[in-house]
Amino acid sequence: MKISITQFLTTVLVLGSILSAARAQDSLVSSAGKIDISGFTDVYFSKNVAHPVTGKNQLRNFDIAENQFTLSLVEVVLQKKAEPVGFRVDLDYGAANDVVQPGVTSTLSTIQQAFLTAVIPIGAGLTVDAGKFVTHMGNEVIESKDNWNYSRSLLFAWAIPYYHTGVRLSYPLADNVAACVHIVNGWNSGTDNNDFKSLGMTLNWTASASTGVIVNAIDGFENLTTIESGKRTVFDVIVTEKLSDALSLAINADYGQAKTDPGLAIWKGAAVYGRYAISDKAAIALRAEIFDDPQGYATGLGIPSLDVKEVTGTYEYLFAHSLLLRGEMRYDFSNAAAFDKTSPGTETTQTTALIGAVVLF
Repeated sequence: MKISITQFLTTVLVLGSILSAARAQDSLVSSAGKIDISGFTDVYFSKNVAHPVTGKNQLRNFDIAENQFTLSLVEVVLQKKAEPVGFRVDLDYGAANDVVQPGVTSTLSTIQQAFLTAVIPIGAGLTVDAGKFVTHMGNEVIESKDNWNYSRSLLFAWAIPYYHTGVRLSYPLADNVAACVHIVNGWNSGTDNNDFKSLGMTLNWTASASTGVIVNAIDGFENLTTIESGKRTVFDVIVTEKLSDALSLAINADYGQAKTDPGLAIWKGAAVYGRYAISDKAAIALRAEIFDDPQGYATGLGIPSLDVKEVTGTYEYLFAHSLLLRGEMRYDFSNAAAFDKTSPGTETTQTTALIGAVVLF
């Protein structure tokens, strides 16, 4: 069952009361360390030009609802910096969280992340996180406010996982190179569905003051579908370039494969991003991408030789340092009928307009 808004708010209020009581006791605060509280509320309205009979934007993960005002996400973050021990808890509620954690029951469905952190004094310092945390893969994240566009890319929706449960070890190899190893139960799960753990890695290279390169990978037995019979492997590369204080570029490329009973399923794609800051309050962003799903496996559509592309333009404006407004136009097009109109799966194109509002606190 899904958790109700009342249960979510009750959880937040109880945690807030506990933290307020702790902060009121100076001795406790000084010994336990400072706990930071932040968060946001995210709502959107999306309109599909085709007026699909399903009432949904296809091949999307978070901006799915069409012609509806939608509470996408409410998030409250509690964090204590590791000095040398700390923690982080992200509490989530909304339509986006239902996509990230479908079928998760009870209070567990409110927890996007919850992990303990310890910095072990080995060499330059080994950071150990244990618990549930968002994936290390992809150029985009679950929180729309932290992306350049409001809607998420095809790569974020279909090529990579959302979160993991396990342990990750981070270590700086040099001043400009850091490595991270993940030992996790699997994709989007608190418990493993087989006897093997999945192994992930990240290599983060700051090539220069303006250029960054991140290489990610994950490999393991996932058994995410009834026909998946072997290892699932994904490689993910992100390159960012800050050309000036106003203009930034990024490239994200993914390659994934899974062994299935019918044979090897493959998916791959690439996205190019650009963002230009008009002022300290306004910016425009553009994303163009292609996603190739030859067996129709990653998207779950089962369409052979499926090839989907999209172009997204976003304008944003920040009011009073706390209200982020975004207007967005997006055009998706495919070599097969992957989109809806008078009936499901009849269209090869999809055009949507969206307004999103995020209040930060």
